[in-house]
Amino acid sequence: MNRRAFGGGALAIVLARPALALNADDATAFIKRLIGDIYSVIDSGAPEAAMIRQFEELFVRYADVQIMAQYALGVDARSATAEQKSAFNTAFAGYIAKKYGKRFRQFIGGRIEVEGARKIKAGFEIKTTAYLKGENPIEVIFLVSDKSGELQFFNMFLEGVNLLLTERSEIGSMLDMSGGDLNATIHELNKAG
Repeated sequence: MNRRAFGGGALAIVLARPALALNADDATAFIKRLIGDIYSVIDSGAPEAAMIRQFEELFVRYADVQIMAQYALGVDARSATAEQKSAFNTAFAGYIAKKYGKRFRQFIGGRIEVEGARKIKAGFEIKTTAYLKGENPIEVIFLVSDKSGELQFFNMFLEGVNLLLTERSEIGSMLDMSGGDLNATIHELNKAG
């Protein structure tokens, strides 16, 4: 089995964790708080580097970074040391903040509206629509769970593009290029985004 064929192992970890009593209202309120915090950063007018740092802080606060990073790493997570996993999680959070934080600059002067919540096996799917200046609306879907012991999102879809699958493919390519050297991949992730 290669890393790209690695299926839902990391997602199975999410499902195996003890859950709290999450409901649609809780999940919706959580995403509304996230959106509010995103717009606080966007509207701050801070330089891009400062905004990226703030987006990373939001990602670490609102996302289940551990499960997302393990899923993105795929089968290589099994052989990683605890130190490598920790370094990868940190590098992954920074990489996601840089990559997607730059995209959120497009949201200046726009708005994100929550359209509804739908129960899924692992928690709730929160559908939102991003209205950007001079562009067609964009569908953004968050998958939210409380299986880590607190409310967090564990995946996101931008116009149907699955963030976790996209990043697993990107990171798999980085690992392939480094000959499977996780430390080299962590170094590349710290530079990328």
